[in-house]
Amino acid sequence: MAEFKNITAEELQHLLPNNKVQLVDVRTDAEIARGRIVGALALPLHLLPMRMGDLDAALTTVFYCQMGGRSAQAAAFAAAQGHSDVFNLQGGITAWAHSGGEIVA
Repeated sequence: MAEFKNITAEELQHLLPNNKVQLVDVRTDAEIARGRIVGALALPLHLLPMRMGDLDAALTTVFYCQMGGRSAQAAAFAAAQGHSDVFNLQGGITAWAHSGGEIVA
């Protein structure tokens, strides 16, 4: 069975500059409007099954939400669909902000 890995905000900050990573924000549109991680694709969790084709399975994929629960579901789904390098951002965008990560509106 395919699995995903968890990644901390600090680990993600080190990974982003040097690697081809697709960040996927699975929060609602209203949540995303309040701020998101720079470069993230907005793909609310309920749309993920219909829009898996929007994601490049060859890239490292990091899913995030507000705290890490919904993104863990998304990461598990992507892994089950054959994506091999899948991560869940532990603590979500909240942990990202607390670690000094940039958030844009």
